[in-house]
Amino acid sequence: MSFKSPSNANNFLEPESITLNNEQNKGLNNNSNNNINNNNEKQQNMKSESETLVLNKFSLYETKTRFYILGTNQNEEKYRVLKIDRTVPEELIITDDDVIYSKQEIVQLLAMIEDGFVKFLEGYYMIIITKRSAVALLGGHYIYHIDDTLLISIPGQGVKINKKQNEAKYLQIFSQVDLTKNCYFSYTYDITCSLQHNLSRKPGRQNFIPNEIFIWNYYLLKNGFKSFKSSWVLPIIYGFVDQSKISIYGHIVIVTLIARRSRHFAGARFLKRGVNDEGYVANDVETEQIVHDAKTTSFYLPPGRYGNKPSFTSFLQHRGSIPLYWSQDTSTMAPKPPIHINAIDPYYSAAALHFDNMFKRYGFPIIVLNLVKTKEKTKRESVLLNEFTQAVSYLNQTLPQSKQIKYIAWDMARASKSKDQDVIGVLEDIAEYVINTTGFFHSGAEPTINAMRKSGLNVPVNMIKQSLIRRQTGVVRTNCVDCLDRTNAAQFVIGKCALAHQLYALGILSHPSLPFDTDAVNLLNAMYHDHGDTIALQYGGSHLVNTMETYRKIAPWTSHSRDMIESIRRYYSNSFTDAEKQNAINLFLGNYIPSENQTLLWELTTDHHLHNKNNQIEKPIRSYTQWWLDTTFEFADNDLEFSQDNVCFNTNDSSFEEYYRPKLYTSFSRLFSYNMISTLRMNKDSEHVNNSPFNIKSDSSQRTKYFMIYSLNIGGVKRWLTLADDESDEEYTNDLNSNKINHHKTQKSEEKQEKQEKQEKQEPNKRNMAWWTTGNLINQLLSPEVSNLERREYKK
Repeated sequence: MSFKSPSNANNFLEPESITLNNEQNKGLNNNSNNNINNNNEKQQNMKSESETLVLNKFSLYETKTRFYILGTNQNEEKYRVLKIDRTVPEELIITDDDVIYSKQEIVQLLAMIEDGFVKFLEGYYMIIITKRSAVALLGGHYIYHIDDTLLISIPGQGVKINKKQNEAKYLQIFSQVDLTKNCYFSYTYDITCSLQHNLSRKPGRQNFIPNEIFIWNYYLLKNGFKSFKSSWVLPIIYGFVDQSKISIYGHIVIVTLIARRSRHFAGARFLKRGVNDEGYVANDVETEQIVHDAKTTSFYLPPGRYGNKPSFTSFLQHRGSIPLYWSQDTSTMAPKPPIHINAIDPYYSAAALHFDNMFKRYGFPIIVLNLVKTKEKTKRESVLLNEFTQAVSYLNQTLPQSKQIKYIAWDMARASKSKDQDVIGVLEDIAEYVINTTGFFHSGAEPTINAMRKSGLNVPVNMIKQSLIRRQTGVVRTNCVDCLDRTNAAQFVIGKCALAHQLYALGILSHPSLPFDTDAVNLLNAMYHDHGDTIALQYGGSHLVNTMETYRKIAPWTSHSRDMIESIRRYYSNSFTDAEKQNAINLFLGNYIPSENQTLLWELTTDHHLHNKNNQIEKPIRSYTQWWLDTTFEFADNDLEFSQDNVCFNTNDSSFEEYYRPKLYTSFSRLFSYNMISTLRMNKDSEHVNNSPFNIKSDSSQRTKYFMIYSLNIGGVKRWLTLADDESDEEYTNDLNSNKINHHKTQKSEEKQEKQEKQEKQEPNKRNMAWWTTGNLINQLLSPEVSNLERREYKK
């Protein structure tokens, strides 16, 4: 990145002088009263236009006294200026100019965007996003992943700064929060809120109501801006975003998965457990599954379609630690430290605050799916089970019948080890109950054929009752101890059930059900696996240990070595790196603000006081019986109301220019939607006549492709879809296809395989090394391969 310091920058970018010249050019000789009225109208129009202008291209000028950030829209026709003073290191002085300039008044320099400001002991720093990449497209709005950032010191070279001894240490800790991993933003779509929330509001950035819980750069933005409605404010979420498409004979349906991690009580696995005094739980993640028909791209085009279109559906899930005061002692260096309940609250005040917040966010009912163990030789998880069960029972005593928390406790780990229990069958029953209870969001009317099936085929057309819009009211809250492996498997099965209902609501399926081993379900499975891996790395320091194949009881024997490696990696991360990771998160989120007269961050023996502030601030005690606020029920119900008056089409909507870019020559190969991962690529070498993504793949070669993904841990959806291009995989597929054609060729190929196996046994190499040796484990992790012996096992 380069900076330019033109000699006339100060004069060229002064908004006051430019505004004065514009007024002079329009005539200052008119009557003074008319001139004042015109100026007032002009200022109001300018302010209104500045609020609706979406800035998605940015340039930076540097002078000795100021930074000038120039923002423009996609067409580079309108510009705004933000000035940052560099002369006072102790204060952050920002001037936001509402004037909109033309291209003739502004020179484009360098494309980038600001992320926020932070201060340690000396002056302020500015965090700049310098690279981005599109990862999803919703209604014509791009969602971007942060690929690279830059930290710039704001004070100029000539400014005197009192050097502090620990400044470099704080800077090093702050840099450990890598914004280039799993951080996302959007210029024109409120990524902090659900699709249901966004489509219930007027379109346009000026109408955004960001959910502050998920704004991970909240503290950084708060340092520089008083309001989050500023055009320069860009919320960032930390979590996971993935998007793929299902091709049904050329009819495209797009599936999007968005996970938003809460910034409250955030941290590493063993250091952040349970709940804090404000009701926020550890590992709080909201997962949204969006399924929409790709016949049209935009939410708002063609005009008049908004509010009546049946193209978009979404379903929300939630995961979070058990809302009790509990922890684990890591000083014993045990892989599974004992669980301790730190405080016994007979009124469960913290759990009450947590569920009150859940009611405000999602409405009613809240379905709790508790997957912790019930029977253990040494009590660990069962201690939490009993206490959590009593907490929910106590809170339900005073809740109205229609608002009560629905509680489901099931020992998923015990069931998965039992030979006579069907884990997936139980989860599918729970999933159907969840979908039928909470519903899901559908932005338009249900298909007529669905309404006919519901009313009866013999009912006259004018008597058919057709629902115009569907709302999700309530949410399922899934947890185990870590909210990782078991929770992710349960969320996938619920998501699979939701996918079937969403496709049915879009008129794609004739019945809301989808079997396993279909392209659509395998695609969703891969997305949820990446989703679970990402959340596990963020919280636990390793990938998922138990995958869906484990709970379906179809995992190959090679997966045990992978599970062992992930367990060791998670143990190492929790034992040696979590403390530094927690310090970096506390500094980044503003839980700890450096100052000269307090204990240094790395010398704190605990960060309990940083996350539990109710003890420091006197607040009125809530009633022990009516533990919810009076506005809780009203807020939840009103937020779910849909008013057609809120819907209006904005002809100046910037998403049109952002997606279609009418003034730029583009090709299909460079379009994100063209290169999106699709089920169509799975069947390009298949001999099946019926390549529907909803048919079970009985071909063993097809099943093997899906089967190999997680047993070898070779990297998620993108690598999965390139397996067919691998030479060894093509040879194997051709061998399987040839077996069907000619029985004699099958015998010859088997003879060849037997010879190769004998050679492999005689000639030791990395494939024939014992699987438990360190050398082979390293080879499997760095460059995984599948030997002929393993392939024959898969084939059987």
